[in-house]
Amino acid sequence: MCGRFTLFEPDKVLAKEFGVPDLPPGSPRYNIAPSQLVTAVRATPAGSGREIVLLRWGLIPSWSKDPAIGSRLINARAETASEKPSFRNAFRRHRCLVPANGFYEWRRQERGKQPFFVRMQDKRLFAFAGLWDRWKSPDEVAVETCTILTTAANTVLAPIHDRMPVILSPAHYDRWLDPSLKDPDTLTPLLVPFPPEEMLAFPVSPRVNAPSTDDEGCMTPLP
Repeated sequence: MCGRFTLFEPDKVLAKEFGVPDLPPGSPRYNIAPSQLVTAVRATPAGSGREIVLLRWGLIPSWSKDPAIGSRLINARAETASEKPSFRNAFRRHRCLVPANGFYEWRRQERGKQPFFVRMQDKRLFAFAGLWDRWKSPDEVAVETCTILTTAANTVLAPIHDRMPVILSPAHYDRWLDPSLKDPDTLTPLLVPFPPEEMLAFPVSPRVNAPSTDDEGCMTPLP
């Protein structure tokens, strides 16, 4: 699964990497948690380019009567997302990229859970495959939310957890965001485990367990 991640890349690098206009200065984030706002990249309404938006993490389907459902929909299984009622429409019409520098995963042990930080070997920026949707409250206030797709763990993640977030190759960004593509058969082949030889995982302090802890020390390797 994916329950926490980081994004601390300079805004100019982020804008260049994802082909969006320059961004206003933002703060580095080292422990992004569900229900918080996350940076996402999606196609513009006209479908002629890309835009960066802030989405609340935890998808609320447009048809839902209870926004509390979002707390249970922070992840969507890639194998079934195109079929599940909660994600089906978003899979066809509302796909996005969620930029990250790394993410956290927890391994069950006899004495609780040990958090690990996972990143690229070369520390480069990457993007999760995401879905978004727009929900309106009874008083017509629009709320845009998102979920992160997951797949089977690769050999780096398998000793820690049996699932991992879907990380897309930059070569597939255009295809994933293309609003004209609605057939799941053309998109599902992208949603596979990322090559393990490009990734690294190491244990970090349990202080990352608290969502209120958001500093560089969250991802510092344990001795």
